[in-house]
Formats: sequence, C-alpha cells, structure tokens
Amino acid sequence: MSDKLTEVMAWKRQEIAPFIRAVSPTELARLDASLPRPPSFAVALQRGDGTLAVISEIKRRSPSAGDIKAGVSSVDQAIRYQSAGADALSVLTDEKFFGGTLDDLHGVTAHFRATPPARPCIRKDFFVHPVQVLQARAAGASAILIIVRALTDEEIRSLADAATAAGLDALFEIHTAPELARALAHGAQIIGVNNRDLSTFKTDLGLSERLIPLFPSHVTAVSESGIHTAADAARVRAVGAHAILVGEALMKAPDPAVLISSFRSA
Repeated sequence: MSDKLTEVMAWKRQEIAPFIRAVSPTELARLDASLPRPPSFAVALQRGDGTLAVISEIKRRSPSAGDIKAGVSSVDQAIRYQSAGADALSVLTDEKFFGGTLDDLHGVTAHFRATPPARPCIRKDFFVHPVQVLQARAAGASAILIIVRALTDEEIRSLADAATAAGLDALFEIHTAPELARALAHGAQIIGVNNRDLSTFKTDLGLSERLIPLFPSHVTAVSESGIHTAADAARVRAVGAHAILVGEALMKAPDPAVLISSFRSA
C-alpha cells in the first residue's frame, strides 16, 4: 500500500472506531426493505448504445489537486450533473482529505427523490467495516467503493457481503493485475481501474489500457482518474471501458453537459 493510502486508511480506521459495532446481514436487509429503493448503479453503467456511461464526481478537494471547488454545495453540483445528463454520481463523504461529509450524500439523494430523474449515487469513501455500508444505505446510496489494495481479503468479503445484504452494488477499485485477481475471487461484477498511482499521484491512462482487456466479459469496466478530454475517453473506450469516473474536470467545467457530451461522442 502506498504511503498516502496508508495514512488515509489509518485515519479512516481511527475516525470510524467510535461507531464500530456488529452489523448483521439481517439488520442490513431490514434497513433496505424499510427505505425507498435507490436507482441501480449497475444498470446505469450499461447504456446499451455503445457510448460511455459517465459517473460524475462531487469532489471539493483532493490530496493530489488541493482545492478544486471549495465550499460548493453538493446539491447544487448534483443539479448541474443531473441537468448535464450524467448517468450516475460519485459523492465524496470523506472530510479530512476530500472535504465531503455523509450529509452531502443525504442531501443529494433526497434531492433526486424529490426531483426526477434520479441518478444512482456511489458513496465514495474508504470503506473498512460494514457499519459504513449501513450508513451508505441509510443515506440513499446505490453503491459503495471497495479499494482492493487497502483491505484484507476478510475485510473485502465482509464489505461485499454487507453490500449485497443492503441491496447495494459494489465498485471494486484496482491498480494492478494481482488486485484484479483478488477482486474477481470475491465475485466482483463492477471493477474500476484507478489510473492514479496513490504513491506518486501520477496518472497513467495506460493502466486502463493494460488492465481492462484482462477483465472477463461479464464484468462492467470503469476507468477512473486522469480523464479530462474526449481523447482520454476514447482511449479507455477503445480497450473496453463501459464507464468513466470523472471528478476534477467536471467540477471545473463551465458547462458539464458539453464535456459529458464530448466523452460520449469519443
């Protein structure tokens, strides 16, 4: 694990320690049954027309970019993405490193319930325990993130099982071929290649070009990070990406609809 990721994960484990408790599949299933059904993240990533699905990320800052759009309202940004035709949203809920909160996710999903068309939201955070899955479902998420390199196999299994019990999809994030093998061993159906090396923060779209062709045909392939232009989108689409996750470029775009349209026409 990279030094920065080690730091982030150590902080996350410390942050959630006060909330850790046993969370059973039955509790998760009951919560799922008691709440409105969120739109499917998995379905949103399969557009059916051969164009890339776009997961638009709400990200105020990051360790690599610093402030991106400090202080922006998550709901206002979600409305911009909704109007722009984003297929799904990624909502950062880590405060220390990314400037997000769980309230951001609550607010965005509440807006979508009140103002169709709804968009599925993935809770983008550093998951280590099923209690975070419980929080995600309570906040209206459609999916969670599982960062393979940051977790033991037992932790991955626990999170994946919790997501299934809660009716959520899981995006397994990888950076290497061995991590791809681990994700597949845990039954991953949606796998994202993080083009950013979390040890150096450098991005390399060649990583998606090398890894996505290794995915089994049943897996939905997502290329994450480092996608700024239609040419970038075309590169990952050419090797089999079904979807892209874009944060910084869309947060800074004067008109997200123009950029999303360019990604789809790539």
